[in-house]
Amino acid sequence: MKIRSIDAFQVTYSLLDEKYSWSNDLFITTVVSTVVRVRTDDGLTGYGEVCPLGPAYMDAFAGGVPSGVAEIAPALIGLDPRQLNLLNERMDLALGGHNYVKSPIDIACWDILGQASGQPVSTLLGGRYRDGVPPYRAIPQRKPEEMAEDVLKYRAKGYRRFQLKVGGNANDDIARIRQCRAVLEPDDILVADANTGWLPHEAMRVVNGVRDIDVYIEQPCSTLQECLAVRKNTTLPFVLDEIIKGTVPLVEAYNLGAMDVVNLKISRLGGLTKAKGVRDLCQSLGIAMTLEDSWGGDVTTAAIAHFAGSTRAEHYFTATDFNSYVDIEIAPDAPRMKDGLLPVPTRPGLGMTVDESTLGKPLVSVGG
Repeated sequence: MKIRSIDAFQVTYSLLDEKYSWSNDLFITTVVSTVVRVRTDDGLTGYGEVCPLGPAYMDAFAGGVPSGVAEIAPALIGLDPRQLNLLNERMDLALGGHNYVKSPIDIACWDILGQASGQPVSTLLGGRYRDGVPPYRAIPQRKPEEMAEDVLKYRAKGYRRFQLKVGGNANDDIARIRQCRAVLEPDDILVADANTGWLPHEAMRVVNGVRDIDVYIEQPCSTLQECLAVRKNTTLPFVLDEIIKGTVPLVEAYNLGAMDVVNLKISRLGGLTKAKGVRDLCQSLGIAMTLEDSWGGDVTTAAIAHFAGSTRAEHYFTATDFNSYVDIEIAPDAPRMKDGLLPVPTRPGLGMTVDESTLGKPLVSVGG
């Protein structure tokens, strides 16, 4: 089996809730997602997706994905897509860095591997532990009372894990956390995610102001040193996200005792192949994980479901169902949250069928 062609399409999603806002006054109302299609010489087709959260979050830019795919794809034509380590090595040789560009190609090849072997991706990632996983709902940064209303709205839809977007004014963030926790039940999980938005003195004010609240603090500051300084002055459980860009920063943070949970974003790590390596290391070290990506639709959600479903239950913290946030359905049979769980697909590969009529014409086509 050999890769015959690689195509990149772009889809613009509008948000069902109209606006998604987080720290540093950043927000989106639409996002541009790139769907990559990999086809083989024996008729199999795999899909991957990458969707940066606007141009200012992380080292990822939607406009750069098609150009990056065009740069990498010629080096992959003729390779066996099932040889995932070799494929990733070739991508790294063809383009330094830019993990987010490589991620959808890697995911598409996992989709092909699953189809070729007759197995769902979750089985190939290590084994299917559960039929479904409980996802979290992100609550955009708004006035405290409005965020509490959003929590109640999504709790009524079956969510029991919530990620509040904080990282603003310390007094407002304390109110946001307190009002949202007050409307939840004791078993519900609440995470206050600052997305690097606080300076250390602001973070200290917040953690001291909610020290009696059952809440996780996620990525309060932009550097490991700053986050560690806050961590050392609170007993609240800690999550690290933006600074976990691979194995080396993970091990450094672990050795310093900097966190209890890490957020693994598939595209930030370069795809499922590299994400699996980091995930497996976390399981060996006893670190719990949020398993997700920066944003996306049906293909991203399917990849997350397989990644989360193949993670040991004791190390699973939460995941995300991004297709519940956006207006365009590109795979009608993609997993969707129901009764509080995101199903883990059972069909071979990613286990969903992309409706190519929703993708338009490819921006990049390499091979034939």
